[in-house]
Amino acid sequence: MDYTYAIIDSSAASKLQLQLYLQEYEDFVCAGVATNPSEGLNTILKFTPDMVLINLGEDGMDYFQMVSELNQYMPSLPIIIGYSKTKKFAYNAIKSGFFDYWILPHNEFDVRKTIMRLRKQHPKHHLPSTICLKSYNDYRYLDTKDILYLKSDNNTTDFYMRDGNVISAFKTLKSFEERLPKGFIRIHQSYILNSRYVSRINYGKSICTLHHNHEEELPFSKTYKDKIDALKEMLSKTAVKAVN
Repeated sequence: MDYTYAIIDSSAASKLQLQLYLQEYEDFVCAGVATNPSEGLNTILKFTPDMVLINLGEDGMDYFQMVSELNQYMPSLPIIIGYSKTKKFAYNAIKSGFFDYWILPHNEFDVRKTIMRLRKQHPKHHLPSTICLKSYNDYRYLDTKDILYLKSDNNTTDFYMRDGNVISAFKTLKSFEERLPKGFIRIHQSYILNSRYVSRINYGKSICTLHHNHEEELPFSKTYKDKIDALKEMLSKTAVKAVN
């Protein structure tokens, strides 16, 4: 899975040089650019990039204020890297939790060291966001965010999509289990669901309810109860509880 980044830099030359260096890394994708703290704040909130690179220039303190303001709107800050022609803002960058601080002009070696350290400390373990269904010479690509659940019938697996379509693949459910992203949970010999659409878990009836345009009830079996328990814990961490 790619890392996304945004650049906030009023210097077109500096911005271009940095983008040229970052093009070398195929897993880094530019999500947006901005030229000042106000634009930068909007860009970060709009695109929620993994990494933000800021030319502190002469407006360094305004950028530190922008970073402080981000805490009001985001559950966690992106990885932030600052750069300037001098070490003037290095102390403030450290105090503000910046991941790194570069001295201009941009240096290919500095960029490479930072990227490699970032990959090591913040690895992307997610599997690709698309899955390919191949049948003879026909290749079909599904966005995993659009999959509600998978249902197997012997050696055929049906993908139930949120737009109402059902797409069949002539492979077993198990063959897809390890290829799907982390949010997909096996709850039954015949079902894998996408946890982002779970609206209810009923242990009494052994049913998971999915909600999109309408409600869909899927059975879960005792064999996969540990998976259901893990799903409940995962969903509970992000839910506001109101227990009767």
